[in-house]
Amino acid sequence: MNILISSCLTGLCCRYDGGGKTLSCLPELMQHFHMVPFCPEIYGGMPTPRSPAERQGTQVICKNGKDVTAAYQRGAEEALKIVHLYHCPYAVLKERSPSCGFGQIYDGSFSGCLVAGSGVTAELLAKNGVRIFGESQAKKLLKKAAAESRQTVL
Repeated sequence: MNILISSCLTGLCCRYDGGGKTLSCLPELMQHFHMVPFCPEIYGGMPTPRSPAERQGTQVICKNGKDVTAAYQRGAEEALKIVHLYHCPYAVLKERSPSCGFGQIYDGSFSGCLVAGSGVTAELLAKNGVRIFGESQAKKLLKKAAAESRQTVL
C-alpha cells in the first residue's frame, strides 16, 4: 500500500530551515508500506531554505510579512494529485506545519503558541478522505498495519 509522507520526515533537506527530520520509525513503516515522499512547499514553488511561515486564518504569512498563501494552496493541490495518482489512503505529515500540521498548528504570531487547526495541505487531504497521521502518531499506523496483516493471515 502506498502512503504519502512529508519529505522532511524521510530526512530530505526541504524544511524551511534547510534541514530534514528523519522519522524514527521510518524503517518499520517501509517494511509495511511504500512511501511516497512529498513536500507541498517545494511543489508550491517555495525555496529551501525559506522564511518561516504560519497560518493566519485562511492566509499563510512569512515571518518577514510576505503572503505565501497561493504557493501553499498550489502545493496542497499538487499533494492531492499525488494522493490520487498513487492511491494513498493515508498520509504521515510533519506536525504543526502551516502545510502539513493536522489538528494543531502555530497560531500565526511566531511566538511558538499552538492552536487547534490544520495546515493547508493536511486540511485539503482530510477533506478528500485521506487519513492523516502526524509524525508522533506514525506508530499507530504501524499497529494498524500489523492488525490488518494478522487478519489477512487468519
